[in-house]
Amino acid sequence: MATDSSLHQFGNILLGGRGGMNPGQLKIHPGGFVWKKTGGGKVVDVAKADITSLSWTRLPKGYQLGVKMRAGSNVKFSGFREQDVASLNPFLHANMGISPDEKPLAISGRNWGEAELEGNLLSFVVGGKQAFEVSISDVSQTQMMGKNDVVLEFHVDDTTGANEKDTLMELSFHVPSTNSTYVGDEERPSAQVFFEKIKGLADISTQGTDAIALFEVITALTPRGRYNVELHMSFLRLQGQANDFKIQYSSVVRLFILPKSNQPHTFVVITLDPPIRKGQTFYPHIVLQFPSEEITECSLSMNEDLLNTKYKDRLEPSYKDLSHDVFTQILKGLSGAKVTRPGKFRSSQDGYAVRASLKAEEGTLYPLEKSFFFLPKPPTLILHDEIEYVEFERHGTAGTSSISSHYFDLLIRLKSEQEHQFRNIQRNEYHNLFDFISSKGLKILNLGDVQGASGVAAALAGSDDEGVDPHLNRIRSARGEGGGDGGGEDSDEEDEDFVAEKDDEGSPTDDSEAEEPDASDSGGDEDAEEDEDEDEDERPAKKERKKREPAAAKPGRKRKNKEEGEGGKKTKRKKKDPNAPKRGLSGFMYFSLSERENLKKSQPGLSFIDTGKVCGDKWKKMSVDEKAPYEAKAQADKERYKRDMLEFNRGGAGGGPAEDGSDDE
Repeated sequence: MATDSSLHQFGNILLGGRGGMNPGQLKIHPGGFVWKKTGGGKVVDVAKADITSLSWTRLPKGYQLGVKMRAGSNVKFSGFREQDVASLNPFLHANMGISPDEKPLAISGRNWGEAELEGNLLSFVVGGKQAFEVSISDVSQTQMMGKNDVVLEFHVDDTTGANEKDTLMELSFHVPSTNSTYVGDEERPSAQVFFEKIKGLADISTQGTDAIALFEVITALTPRGRYNVELHMSFLRLQGQANDFKIQYSSVVRLFILPKSNQPHTFVVITLDPPIRKGQTFYPHIVLQFPSEEITECSLSMNEDLLNTKYKDRLEPSYKDLSHDVFTQILKGLSGAKVTRPGKFRSSQDGYAVRASLKAEEGTLYPLEKSFFFLPKPPTLILHDEIEYVEFERHGTAGTSSISSHYFDLLIRLKSEQEHQFRNIQRNEYHNLFDFISSKGLKILNLGDVQGASGVAAALAGSDDEGVDPHLNRIRSARGEGGGDGGGEDSDEEDEDFVAEKDDEGSPTDDSEAEEPDASDSGGDEDAEEDEDEDEDERPAKKERKKREPAAAKPGRKRKNKEEGEGGKKTKRKKKDPNAPKRGLSGFMYFSLSERENLKKSQPGLSFIDTGKVCGDKWKKMSVDEKAPYEAKAQADKERYKRDMLEFNRGGAGGGPAEDGSDDE
């Protein structure tokens, strides 16, 4: 339990209901209660204004907090300890003005008691103690059996039993004629009074065989088929030729209206918790498809008094609108679920989504204000709060066709360590996706702490992943000539600011290369021998990077073994002079040398490659001040190298061997 003066937070609190006991996290604040299911899904938000009473019940494994609301329903949270009860009582009294009552649990096993009806709840009390409590909204049918017996039948829906082996099906009450609570007479016995009371509360007269609204022959992509969708008072029904699903509104978490890109159809997604089940397959999302321009007229088959009382400001007597809007408005009014529509994101074709592939299935990725949704299958909902980071990746690897350079991948990693990789996204969608993800404050792994267009330019220039990608090389060359970050007019290359794949997980070469002159510069013969004059200590790290890099030339310089002379023929490289001074080490190499010794002692079994990765990761996370001592050593070594080269060149030691390897034309 985590607490402060205005918040109490508990983990592993169970939410009770007909769908079983679901674990989650409960936050109790001055404004009410918020419970969120572990692993994502259902969220129960109880506002302070809706609470009428609170009660504690002692259970075999702790305490249960009952929250009774003005609508007549009840929410139960289990898993509290005795010390939690002692700390919460004064907090609830001070912030909500309610002191929880003690409600003892009947454990005698007697089945004679009193049936109390209060709001939407039926409680069975034995000896002044509550034995059990059920919601009248779960009752699907009730009938008289003889003169004194009343039978209640409960909804057998496909969500309640999805995760449970046992579920409540039926309750039978015997009401003697001498009952003092439900007083009757000879023509109308006590059982009849009890029966009529329950029937009125459960609205069974309107939720029997006749639906409030009916939508015929609706295409469902998940579960696949064509269904007649019936909307009843407390449940919806999907009735098809092969399958028939009954779903309680209490299982409906959220509704989504998502227009399909460049197609005359609109998705309506019903998100469930718990999901429906078909065999061993669970369906947490029902994906329906409506014609986008179809107009529907619908009149509700509902009692006018009920419409003006219970569903006032939630439902209208009749509707005339687009078919998907009419369906969603009625379902929202009956279930109370919220509706999500596309937000600010727009694709390059001015749509609400981008084309992508997930698990070898082509579909559409919708970037929404609080989530990402991939449709149609597998329907995948990813909340922003569950994301650890996102990563833009280049599509394909070295040696692949240049066609692959027109696409990129988007990797989304969750805090639960699960990953979703969306492939084959067109590169002209990069700008909009990058801006949208940045605006939501999500971490973009490729850029580290550098965000925005300048960060993109830095990622392009500093990447060590040089696969065979002529398109990306042209972009980098253009950036080098212009010296900008693409802030002006876009060129004909639609993916100019695409972020290259992440660094090679080893040494961050942007730091080391910044201090070393390029081979194309005219700074002296020693600069043309960059690869040959490395220190022996620097070679292992160089080899380590080459193992992970595709074998391709860096932009702006030719492969050194393929340099051409004036006559178009290849010329051989100069041989390395063994007497030449050794080049200076970079700041990272000084850090790596010292860190490798520490890693050998702390993790003796670590491989050479893994050691390089660890060093690279640590270097990237270090601040400028932490890098300063190593950069100072690198600068001093660089000055030493310049002095040694001046002495070496004055002595003429580097001139002789160079002629031995040249070709005569």
